[in-house]
Amino acid sequence: MKKIFIFLAITFLATWTLAFVLMANGGYSNQLTTFILSLCMLVPAISVIITTLVTKEKFKDVWIKPNLKGNIKYYILAWFLPAILVVLGAILYYCIYPANFDANMTLMINTLKEQTANLGQVITDEQIKMTLYIQIITALLLAPVLNIITTMGEELGWRGYLLPNLCKKYSPFIATIVTGVIWGIWHAPLIAMGHNYGLGYKFAPWGGMLAMIVFCIFVGSFLSYITLKVKSSIPAAISHGMINGFASVSTLFLSVNNNANPFIGPLPVGIIGGSGFIITGVICLILIKKESLIKSLAVKEIYK
Repeated sequence: MKKIFIFLAITFLATWTLAFVLMANGGYSNQLTTFILSLCMLVPAISVIITTLVTKEKFKDVWIKPNLKGNIKYYILAWFLPAILVVLGAILYYCIYPANFDANMTLMINTLKEQTANLGQVITDEQIKMTLYIQIITALLLAPVLNIITTMGEELGWRGYLLPNLCKKYSPFIATIVTGVIWGIWHAPLIAMGHNYGLGYKFAPWGGMLAMIVFCIFVGSFLSYITLKVKSSIPAAISHGMINGFASVSTLFLSVNNNANPFIGPLPVGIIGGSGFIITGVICLILIKKESLIKSLAVKEIYK
């Protein structure tokens, strides 16, 4: 457990220091926000390197090898399932709240027209709409690749190091839940700045922090499942990249006069927008528990 505590101490100290520095300098309005958030995502991987050097472990014990043989199906699942779940959650949300849906994407088009006008450019509605459709296709095909550096920074730490080390002391089921909880808590300073849920809600920011922990448990269960099957953090990084790059697609169709509640949807961090991830997370937890139980029984049978 010593190396786990060292890893967590370095990760939280470095990440939260960066986050609080950002918070003290304008928060998300700071021009360096994207750069600082990218650094935060790289911290877990850096922590793995430092911890491994401090504890004199072997780097080969970190789950970073691709292990492609016999596992291509998990890579395909990691790439495309998050996008499917985002779409399904958005469809359910707009079916329940049809007044919030606008097939013409008027809100997004008006926003982009205003932004381009401020830059002295003139662009038509049809041009913007075509650009948005291209962005959707690009996100589906390239989001994991475009985001792989930062998501690998996170997943190397959470699923490539923390999860397998927790599995040495606890069952994969418990290790998966604990990893999800820790991952959710790690986001706390970002949630306090309005990440995902904003700040205009009752019990802010604590309600958002709790919701993020729950979200990370369910999404983390899927990421942990594919990690445990492949024994590599790469599929989780691919899937994480798809989530980060494709999630906002669900907001493109919000109507101008929508009253969307981020705790509900259409983004997957909402309970309806994220319903696909919740169901998938529950299924993965059941599979992890079932498969670990089968292995345990098999070991006991051998030593009878």
